[in-house]
Amino acid sequence: MTSALRFLMCAPHHYEVDYVINPWMEGNIHRSSLEAAQEQWQSLYQIIADRANVDLVKPQPGWPDMVFTANAGLILGNRVVLSRFLHPERQGEEPFFKEWFEAQGHQVFTLPPELPFEGAGDALLDREGRWLWAGYGFRTELDSHGLVAQWLNIEVLSLHLMDERFYHLDTCFCPLTGGYLLYYPPAFDAYSNRLIEMRVPPEKRIAIDEPDAINFACNAVNVDRIVIMNQASDELKARLAEAGFEVVETPLTEFLKAGGAAKCLTLRVTEPLHPEPAREGGLLARTVTMTGHLLDSGLVSRALDLIMEGGGSFQVLNFSLGEQRQSTSSAEIRVSAPDREVMDEIMAQLIDLGAVALPEDQQDARLVTITQAGVAPDDFYSSTIYPTEVRVRGQWVRVQGQRMDGVIVVSASEPVATCKLLRDLAVGDQVIVGYDGIRSVRSTKDRSRAAATATAEEFSFMGSGVSSERRVELIVEQVAWDLRRLRDQGGKVAVVAGPVVIHTGGGDHLGRLIREGYVQALLGGNAIAVHDIEQAMLGTSLGVDMKQGTSVRGGHRHHLRAINSIRRCGSIASAVEQGVLTRGVLYECVKNNVPFSLAGSIRDDGPLPDTKMDLIAAQADYARLIEGCDLILMLSTMLHAIGVGNMTPAGVKMVCVDINPAVVTKLADRGSLESIGVVTDVGLFLSLLVKQLDRLTQRHIVSKA
Repeated sequence: MTSALRFLMCAPHHYEVDYVINPWMEGNIHRSSLEAAQEQWQSLYQIIADRANVDLVKPQPGWPDMVFTANAGLILGNRVVLSRFLHPERQGEEPFFKEWFEAQGHQVFTLPPELPFEGAGDALLDREGRWLWAGYGFRTELDSHGLVAQWLNIEVLSLHLMDERFYHLDTCFCPLTGGYLLYYPPAFDAYSNRLIEMRVPPEKRIAIDEPDAINFACNAVNVDRIVIMNQASDELKARLAEAGFEVVETPLTEFLKAGGAAKCLTLRVTEPLHPEPAREGGLLARTVTMTGHLLDSGLVSRALDLIMEGGGSFQVLNFSLGEQRQSTSSAEIRVSAPDREVMDEIMAQLIDLGAVALPEDQQDARLVTITQAGVAPDDFYSSTIYPTEVRVRGQWVRVQGQRMDGVIVVSASEPVATCKLLRDLAVGDQVIVGYDGIRSVRSTKDRSRAAATATAEEFSFMGSGVSSERRVELIVEQVAWDLRRLRDQGGKVAVVAGPVVIHTGGGDHLGRLIREGYVQALLGGNAIAVHDIEQAMLGTSLGVDMKQGTSVRGGHRHHLRAINSIRRCGSIASAVEQGVLTRGVLYECVKNNVPFSLAGSIRDDGPLPDTKMDLIAAQADYARLIEGCDLILMLSTMLHAIGVGNMTPAGVKMVCVDINPAVVTKLADRGSLESIGVVTDVGLFLSLLVKQLDRLTQRHIVSKA
């Protein structure tokens, strides 16, 4: 063979499936046939040798996967980046491959220990030599891509692998001559697929389906217009033929048992060198610090998980564990990402967890001036429930009006930062974009002080989570204790309630809470007020007799009669003053000067004259009423509860009660440590709550006597 094209292979003299380091090996331990493997390998060898030169590296006993030479390293010109295998089962191959590369006169680059990179299994050159496609996620770390780009002087495009069956890039991705690409899109995340589509035009992308993917059709050897693979469907062969390629199939089923096929069994020694200089590498890195109770709160685990899930990589540069139970820990983490878009998303989430840039890397927040009212730049920073500080003119400033899903506006004349809703942005406002100069302030209260406080108050509020029926009574005790304490200390409690409160018989209990001073604000929709008034005036809710539990003839019109009566009076307060409304939840609000706000919707009958049909005005009224709240009870109203949750800053205790687990989970997932969801009937919850408050009152009377 006179071709300048060369491949490296290793005879399968010691091949065997001896262990499990990928999903394909599961169930195949000692089930491979050495004789069949040798025959299949020999056929592949001959097919390639007829078209290119093939060098051989000597197989070594004890290293059965050495036959997969694609993982030996990555060669470009006379430079080689030697593999750093992730699994100990393959790490013993490294010195033998290094010896072979050096004997051929190659300059060998060695990655730092514990920085996995598995050679041409996870790094595939564009067939025109323009850039290097590099995979990460299972066997190779993203941080290795920066060193590979530097050593080989080539642009690296990082692709995040998501399907463990396709643990190496070459199992699902095969660049072909002429700029074509054979690949399996579901193996990658959305960012990686978008990157592929940006670099490879549609007419040159050959996306395969799962049946071809699991037969390792992408694990192919490309020699000019020949594509050598284990197996291909007729449809795939036709598509490749249309693009000018000839498929040569050769069975490699014995090697599929170990998770490899044609490409895995070969390492291309001669790769194309593009004459143009490499672009600047796209891999970005930032270093952040985290301080607090990082282990027992799970913060550091969450931070590392979101880095990986977001398409990045990390290196823990330093971790200092607190010596005592009440001591805080600190971590210094280097974050890597394939480009700015991914890095921005990761950093935004890390900031939410309380991470901050190193002091020497701290920058002022980036500001952009609004040119269109109510419209922010695409990369604006979206605020969270947690107290936030921003760096303005070299100093950290606490953001005022903290809430979720806001935009941070910085005053042009003085270092003042405020949360604003998108709709409230005015031309000339300066808003923060990106993630520089932003930090979330997380509480690191001394645990001994917290424990002492809990003991003194007998009960402490439960941590974040969703509780089931068996824990309802315990939660009721804790909520009752908090209600009693807040009332006695002049605190503020708001209730967000839906019509189910009335339907389940909880209206009387809620009315009593208002009457006895436990509630300082009531929020809801048109429906709770309508059905509360219907019950108060006509004894029904949705036409059902609340005492008998039976439908009343003509009861379907009762809610309209109730609405009509209030509209005749002009308002709910007027109906109370005129003696038309004499009992119920809204009656107690009026009689006890407890402000309420009713937000309307398109489905509302009437509506009541007090219902705000202007959504923006209703939102503003809600925000006004919950300002300064210490505790919010959310009772069976998904939309209103979520809306209030988004307006509420961290530090406000919230209890969401609903029979639907999805609703309480939604609220608990806000991330606030002061939130808890209770899966139960809201009528039962209110009944138990009132009884527990009675017990506390009786206990207080007895103790004073």
